[in-house]
Amino acid sequence: MLPCYTIVEMRLIKHDYNNAYMNMAIDEALLIEGKPTLRIYKWKPSAISIGYFQSMEEEININECKKNGIDFVRRITGGGAVYHDMDGEITYSIILPSELFPSIMESYRAICSSIAKGLKKLGIEARHAGINDIIVNGRKISGSAQTRRYGKILQHGTILTKVNVKKMFSFLKVSKEKISDKGIKSIEERVTSIENEIGSIDENEIIDSLVEGFRESMKLEFFRGDIKKENKIVEKLVGKYESKEWNFKR
Repeated sequence: MLPCYTIVEMRLIKHDYNNAYMNMAIDEALLIEGKPTLRIYKWKPSAISIGYFQSMEEEININECKKNGIDFVRRITGGGAVYHDMDGEITYSIILPSELFPSIMESYRAICSSIAKGLKKLGIEARHAGINDIIVNGRKISGSAQTRRYGKILQHGTILTKVNVKKMFSFLKVSKEKISDKGIKSIEERVTSIENEIGSIDENEIIDSLVEGFRESMKLEFFRGDIKKENKIVEKLVGKYESKEWNFKR
């Protein structure tokens, strides 16, 4: 059973496409400002984000990314390298006071369960599994990462609308076994997408269902907002996320 939440109103921000550096700058600015917020967004061009503790050189095929116009950026959250296909996913970020969830596992459970509830509204039997995954019939459809700073939680993650494992692996550094036909088939059997489960569906319907999942599961009421208050912080942070010093710091 999920705890009783003290937040009843939350700002909802629906963004369309931004590049990787802007997306990560906005998420960090939202964390710094700290207002309870749910943000839904996408990536253009497609990008790879790596976890805070990872090495860019070890995780991605930099030359292949540059050749194909793929952004690459370091997150402030942990976790592994993620390929963000501009035509294949919806990304969310949520800001909450950390006092609501002293336990990291409790926060993952509450947030991921809300996403699973939203997917169920689309007719997809999703559930939270492990630490930060959402699965459908044993196959992963969503993963998330989290950090806690300034007395706040930032959690962001992806919901796969389409998936192309072969394309993804062309930009990530993976073993020869994984990129073999057998390896690709094995990964394809462990991941899924909204399209795989229920066919093509309007993106706005997906977003509305995700928001409704949060509303029902965490007892939230949303109001539409913007990032005017955070814009100055965003402007300062974009340069950080574009910089070699940040992206190749490890």
